[in-house]
Amino acid sequence: MLRLEDQGGTHTAVFSPDHETWQLEGHSAALGRQFLDFFQTGVWHTRTGFDHILFLCASAAARGARTPWRKMAGCRKLPFIDVVSIVTAFTIAHSLTLSLAVLGFITLPSRLIEAAIAASVIVAALNNLYPLIEKRLWIVAFVFGLVHGLGFANVLTDLALPKPALAVSLVSFNLGVEAGQLAIVTTFLPLAYLSRRSWLYPRLALGAGSLSIAAVASVWLIERSLDIGIFS
Repeated sequence: MLRLEDQGGTHTAVFSPDHETWQLEGHSAALGRQFLDFFQTGVWHTRTGFDHILFLCASAAARGARTPWRKMAGCRKLPFIDVVSIVTAFTIAHSLTLSLAVLGFITLPSRLIEAAIAASVIVAALNNLYPLIEKRLWIVAFVFGLVHGLGFANVLTDLALPKPALAVSLVSFNLGVEAGQLAIVTTFLPLAYLSRRSWLYPRLALGAGSLSIAAVASVWLIERSLDIGIFS
């Protein structure tokens, strides 16, 4: 990321393999370029943020928490309303803390935030296998969404953007994150729906999948809590 200050104000840019160069532009053109850059960064951050992706997948599969996952093969339909409520609550929550953190109202150690995100993934995955939370899962998604929003905020707070540039960056980055989440959910739901009557869903997708997610997140939790690299 680039932050440049001159007599014309503050300019920001986001570099990537597809965007290796940057050209200084006028104020209005720069704001448009900034909006697009941070929108793409939000999408990219969701796509490459595997902890956020796994949390969404585990939460979207949380229908299995209402009945033992071994009995899921007989389900005739997936509770789309439940999934929508979970994703909506998660979105509202992380948008709230993302904005508050970027604006400087909330400041927490990055190491603590990342460890808490890993813990949230573990809880979401294990709840599919051993349902402890069976009702109002959207409340759980909202609470954990508050934590994930602080993780998203690290991308913008490191730039220390001034308020004019911050407003555009915050809105566009948030919209990018939402677009990325929507792409994940709209990809996951049709696959889950098509496999709902197959033995693969309760045993492989929900059972083994949730167990694998919990295992990966446990490694993240250890690494982030102790600041070590287990596989690096």
